[in-house]
Amino acid sequence: MSDEFAPLASLSLTHVHYDPTDGISYLCAWLALIPQGLCVMYATLIWSTREIEIALLFAGQLACEAINFALKRLIKEERPPRMNGKGYGMPSSHAQFVAYFSVSIALFLLLRHRPPSPGVRKRNHTPMSLLERAFWSLVALAMAAAVAWSRVYLNYHTVKQVLVGCAAGTVSALGWFIITSVVRQSGLLAWAMEHPIARWFRVRDLVVEEDLCQAGWEKWDDKITALKSREKKAS
Repeated sequence: MSDEFAPLASLSLTHVHYDPTDGISYLCAWLALIPQGLCVMYATLIWSTREIEIALLFAGQLACEAINFALKRLIKEERPPRMNGKGYGMPSSHAQFVAYFSVSIALFLLLRHRPPSPGVRKRNHTPMSLLERAFWSLVALAMAAAVAWSRVYLNYHTVKQVLVGCAAGTVSALGWFIITSVVRQSGLLAWAMEHPIARWFRVRDLVVEEDLCQAGWEKWDDKITALKSREKKAS
């Protein structure tokens, strides 16, 4: 048996180089894992809610990644001299990913989401006001800015590569929002949701007018109200 072993490789999808003596560098290493966390979030929400809007958002995210893949091989710009990453650096895939996500969330909350009036309470549920939706939009955009900045701090990308990534993600989000709006307004989405396969998977389109937790909360509230009513009658 040979004493030589094949060299081990690193799974670059989750492998992040950082300076262990620098607390900010350590924080940036965690920020670099946000896109992977968002992918887990996408998969979890799509499976648990069956919301078509979330599935469409994820489809646009995948298209955005495909655009980044093509741009990197078209531009072929190297990473910074002290390179902490493999492959081309223009544009930054992390910056493009989070820019698409944050801008898409802002567009949804501010333009597409149509909740009832904040003054209308429906069975222990108060819809978010425009101010609250604007706040969460800013939180998403701030998260994206932090991730983009971390790529420069960790020396994975130049400032230009990150800015181009943010621009590409923003354009992708705007373009996909327009496309999905046309699909909705043309009736294609409603037609697709009536397809037997969509109905078998119980695909729904409620999040445009409701919060994700609303339907489940109302069902739970009905159950507790009925239980209390039975206990009151029994006493």
